[in-house]
Amino acid sequence: MLKNYRKKNVQPMRPYEPGEDMTGISVNKEDTPELGGMIAVNPSNGEDRWYVAKQFFEDNYIEV
Repeated sequence: MLKNYRKKNVQPMRPYEPGEDMTGISVNKEDTPELGGMIAVNPSNGEDRWYVAKQFFEDNYIEV
């Protein structure tokens, strides 16, 4: 059964740069990196990085 959870902390991210090397950045098979997408970084492990799709970012995140 799914439950809703809210994060306790903030999520460090930076903008995706079109054409950048995505080696070491996880990208879901459903996503195609595009301008407006973001690269998220695990604050406890800088090598753990993943792409956040533009629409998901716009729907779920605000700058603090």
